[in-house]
Amino acid sequence: MYIPRLKGDKVFDDIDITTIVPYIDWVFFFKAWGLPGRFDGMDNFCGCEQCTQNFLIKNKKYGIDKAREALNLYQDARDTLRKIKDEGLLKIRAKIRFCQAHSENEGIVLSPDEMDKIYLPMLRQQQPGELSGKCVSVADFVSPTTDFIGLFCLCVDGADKLSDQYKEKGDLYNSILIKSIADRLAEATAEWLHQQVRTTYWGYAPDEHYTPKELLKVPFDGIRPAIGYPSIPDQRIIFRVNELLHMEEIGMSITENGAMRPNASISGLYISHPKSFYFMVGKVGDDQLTDYAKRSGCKKEELEKWLMHNL
Repeated sequence: MYIPRLKGDKVFDDIDITTIVPYIDWVFFFKAWGLPGRFDGMDNFCGCEQCTQNFLIKNKKYGIDKAREALNLYQDARDTLRKIKDEGLLKIRAKIRFCQAHSENEGIVLSPDEMDKIYLPMLRQQQPGELSGKCVSVADFVSPTTDFIGLFCLCVDGADKLSDQYKEKGDLYNSILIKSIADRLAEATAEWLHQQVRTTYWGYAPDEHYTPKELLKVPFDGIRPAIGYPSIPDQRIIFRVNELLHMEEIGMSITENGAMRPNASISGLYISHPKSFYFMVGKVGDDQLTDYAKRSGCKKEELEKWLMHNL
């Protein structure tokens, strides 16, 4: 068990975008535009003619047209990021909190000092995972006695408004580009913030010195399963987490369907267990759905709507 150094919570009101940009994973940026994910020579690309020619030669396997399209898109994205920085067009905000917790009844029980315990039901894989050979649950990575977990939320504020402004002008390209960049900034912020948690605010890995590129291979201990993602597919969990996080403090809101606003937002848990790993719950059988409904205090018919992609 690692006791967090940070007591209470911490708000990051306006994170410098230059701090976050090195953590962007451009693979998913290109995939969002229907292009191959990996391009050789992107890391050291400076924009000069020689770099341009070298880039096109190295990536001719994708076809010169696709390589040139990716290069133009990348340059536009970098130009847009500089404009965002210079003109202060977007605000990157985040909030973290740590809480005493333990696993119980196939879920995680949070024990905040100032309020009643909060139960987060978790789902278990019904088929053994390829990595573990077992049917795992996020609750497996939390001690049944005494432990701690972290909660986080973050958003890229202003992107929705800026995208709409471009759209109103008939500039669909930049409207979509802003959304793509905001999504990547949100994911990059999640990566950066998790590193700060491990090294400083939770502090269970104070000597960690991975570069942003090395972090993409997940060489560190601990995970940050996001709500609504494969390990925690039940989006309703966000309502219980928000009882402690109060996301409105950083300008976030939650719709009745559990969707976060702004669109480029992420929330989830921090788990420090050294053997924790990411996994996909996958399909849920009728027996588990019945049990999960009972543990959640929710009607089975309602859960079928929330978990339709897992049934």
